[in-house]
Amino acid sequence: MVTSKSNLAFSLIVFSFFLSITAHDYINEILTAHNCVRGKLGLQPLKWSFKLEAYAKNYANKRQHDCELEHSEGPYGENLFWGSPYGSYNYTDAVNIWAEEKKYYNYGTNCCTNNEMCGHYTQVVWATTRKVGCAQVKCANGDQFLICNYDPPGNYIGEKPY
Repeated sequence: MVTSKSNLAFSLIVFSFFLSITAHDYINEILTAHNCVRGKLGLQPLKWSFKLEAYAKNYANKRQHDCELEHSEGPYGENLFWGSPYGSYNYTDAVNIWAEEKKYYNYGTNCCTNNEMCGHYTQVVWATTRKVGCAQVKCANGDQFLICNYDPPGNYIGEKPY
């Protein structure tokens, strides 16, 4: 088969277009999920950060061998998610699971109730956070590891999220 240079160039443009749509789809999914939760409180919407995404990808790759929910201890706010098997959960699912922790957050006392976890929720709705970047990997055992990083970080002891 003979392919002209113009046909090859057109094919590369179309491929790049569909690749960029896929990339933007997950970014839009993440931002929509976060900003839906934040919007219910009248908080400023988050914007995407490729710097945070790169940080998240780097750390997700380090967790790929074991899928352990260990924080990176980096300079950003951070939420982690584990799911089994890979592909069963998406970013919206992870954000919604974090947001469900709202039921355990007592704004009056600024504490989690009943020894439950609520820090994922408070990071999602931390009022001064402006940017988010996320990544996910398929782990060696077939499970998935998902990470979102936030800048500026939240969850400062003694401070309310909003």
